[in-house]
Amino acid sequence: MPGYLPDSFDYLDAAHEMAHTGRPALARLLAEEAATRTEDPEEAARILRRFPSPASLRLKDC
Repeated sequence: MPGYLPDSFDYLDAAHEMAHTGRPALARLLAEEAATRTEDPEEAARILRRFPSPASLRLKDC
């Protein structure tokens, strides 16, 4: 949609989708973006805790 900018909920939704399909690295990156777009620091921290950083960014994780 022209002029539409995704918000934190869009990124968080995509992070959940990536996590459920076995893509933890992508889920973490999307969660990080959702956290940066969240005004409440406690909520941002909660988002990042739900999507831990993978041990490595191996190609098979992407």
